[in-house]
Amino acid sequence: MHDRLALGVADVSDVALAAIVGRSLGLADGAEIELLESSARVAPYDLEALTTAGRYWVHGRARTPAGEQPFTIFVKVVQSWSRSPIFAFVPEDYRELALAFLPWRVEPLMYRSDLSARLPDGLSMPKAYAVMDLDETSAAIWLERVDQFDHGWDADRFVRAAHLLGRLAGSERVRATARTGRAEGQRLVRGYAQGRVMHQIVPALRGDDLWSHPLMAGTFDDELRADLLAAADDLDAIVDELEALPVATLHGDACTRNLLARNGTEEMVLIDLGFWGEGPVGFDLGQLLLGEVQLGERPAGCLPSLEPPCLLAYLQGLEAEGYSVQPATVRRAHALQMLLFNGLSAVPLEHLGSPPTDDLLELAGQRASAARFVLDLVRATA
Repeated sequence: MHDRLALGVADVSDVALAAIVGRSLGLADGAEIELLESSARVAPYDLEALTTAGRYWVHGRARTPAGEQPFTIFVKVVQSWSRSPIFAFVPEDYRELALAFLPWRVEPLMYRSDLSARLPDGLSMPKAYAVMDLDETSAAIWLERVDQFDHGWDADRFVRAAHLLGRLAGSERVRATARTGRAEGQRLVRGYAQGRVMHQIVPALRGDDLWSHPLMAGTFDDELRADLLAAADDLDAIVDELEALPVATLHGDACTRNLLARNGTEEMVLIDLGFWGEGPVGFDLGQLLLGEVQLGERPAGCLPSLEPPCLLAYLQGLEAEGYSVQPATVRRAHALQMLLFNGLSAVPLEHLGSPPTDDLLELAGQRASAARFVLDLVRATA
């Protein structure tokens, strides 16, 4: 029995699936494989991604030279975010820049590349069994299932992740992949600043309606408001300073969700590679530290004790790869990048249309505390 209707246009023929199953089971190309049954279902996920059209699990059984074997494969469909309903709200004069900032082809290209062989010890990525273009603006990636354990992120796990991200940033072998899929001269920092920050965040910060909203009035005080507005006024100077800093490789979205712990190993498995590229050194530290805080999954009160050892571990990772840079330079880059990518956007714009529940007030309060931490770090590194 076969039921893969959930895959839609991402489905393949039984012959193609048999070949993918063979790769997933580690069999030699051309091995005789008979699909006995297969099914597909949507993989639940609670966060929307602009360039992700779908996530699916494909399960089944196959008869192989080694006997009957079960299989499980993860399928991710990526697309140009021009196909997302949200794109309709992007101003006409910004759409070209917006599409350039999110080049959807990066992730398929990374899985077609030899990146996995270039990663430093301790880092890996899922095996790709097939990468298939569906049309001019979408592709399906058939990936290994990563058996993982998840006992939560304690301080030691954060520090280990920071060290590995430092090695990733400083590795010359990895750097060769950093511009894959991105146009020459495309700049991460300036693209984000000229895009979301200037078109969405700064106008919101300068509007009186924002600060009188119930979610804001009791959580973002007058001093924090003044400091965020001052940072918005200094946006050009922040971008100029960041673009003058040393460049390194970055994952681009190195939050805890995208660093899986593989069962039975010390590995961290990198997933969601759509923002892969290069940018100012220290970039990935911000998302590592603030990703869960932004979502309300970790209190901002952890930052003063967590940030210093993570920064030190990141610096040690850079040093292990022979990347020479002054610690003060990395700390400054890290602080400015957190301000641009997380601090200014700490205001809960996405929740302003919802009733101010206790949970949302708590989230807004945690984001306010995180913004204050970031602004203090920027001031301390000036």
